Amino acid sequence: MSGRDLFCQPRRFGRGAALTLVFASVLVAGAATGSLPGDGRRAASGETREASTGRSSDVTRAAEEAAAVGKSPLDAAERAVSRSGDRWAAVYSAGEYEEFEDSLDGRYTGVGLWARRERDGRIEVTEVRPGSPAAGAGIRAGDRLRSIDGHRVDGRPVTEVVSLLRGDAMEAPAGTTVTLGLERGTRAWTETLRRALLSTDSVTVRRLSDGASVIKISAFTRGVGNAVRSAVRRAPAGTGIVLDLRGNSGGLVSEATATASAFLDGGLVATYDVDGDQRALHAAPGGDTDRPLVALVDGGTMSAAELLTGALQDRGRAVVVGSRTFGKGSVQMPSRLPDGSVAELTVGHYRTPSGRAVDGTGITPDLDVTDGALERAETVLGGLGDPS
Repeated sequence: MSGRDLFCQPRRFGRGAALTLVFASVLVAGAATGSLPGDGRRAASGETREASTGRSSDVTRAAEEAAAVGKSPLDAAERAVSRSGDRWAAVYSAGEYEEFEDSLDGRYTGVGLWARRERDGRIEVTEVRPGSPAAGAGIRAGDRLRSIDGHRVDGRPVTEVVSLLRGDAMEAPAGTTVTLGLERGTRAWTETLRRALLSTDSVTVRRLSDGASVIKISAFTRGVGNAVRSAVRRAPAGTGIVLDLRGNSGGLVSEATATASAFLDGGLVATYDVDGDQRALHAAPGGDTDRPLVALVDGGTMSAAELLTGALQDRGRAVVVGSRTFGKGSVQMPSRLPDGSVAELTVGHYRTPSGRAVDGTGITPDLDVTDGALERAETVLGGLGDPS
């Protein structure tokens, strides 16, 4: 893409969406991106330009006209996006987009909380990152988050809670404080925490009792492809791999393609179109094509993760186990607006090597399993035989 990042990540939320995943899984761009080769920071800053899509031109024009009369380009862009019918489009302030880019580097500014919204609308802490400001304050899983800087959070969408927790990168950088109202049993108290720049581990590896490896990819941040390739090389000879993509909401398409290269010896990974111009993604040669491989997926497997799954399945490289994936097969391109904000708009769709469309349909596993999916994946892996 000549210096542009294309994103394949569900962010159907408008502003602040990039914060969702960082909060929900303390990871990347809340979103589920999927970007093609290139540098997102350069792309958004306009150092490399491509012909604008018609939709992009409309949004940019609306932002420029607003700026010319002293109105907010960001607000104008949001209105133009809402009229466009592009359900995956998003508009970010400059600070929000900076956070999004940091998350793609495996970094985010926050306090180190994982949380979820319960059915009754309560926000519950599910995990605390070791060494984070939240951990230092003694916050732990099971605590209820009642307020942020005096704002009640019960019943709020997670995206709003995240925005309050993290603030804007420009106005609330690392070092600024945020006051949390918390509850544990009958105890209610407040903690004032100082936000910090934290890192995420997008790739984790563990060994099973039989020596096989489980490589878990939580999102396709920068460097994931190399990390997976290294993990494959370090795996004991003669053992198989479970590639766990459950809950992976996407990331950079370039990293998904690099990950495919760890298991394929060249060849097609996916095709995609940008305004009708057909293009293709290919794996690099030299991947490990001998080890037994099982890809584990679920309804939270999205976008760039679906692109990878479809490639491994169509190429006969992996047995796919789990439940049907999310079904997001569109790609987005960022465009910088006059006030520094960024509009990310859909420019095309991708297909698997066999020509299957993913958008709205997802990937159907070879073996449909809901409960005990990892155990079933281990069984399947054992049945694939000695790679030699």
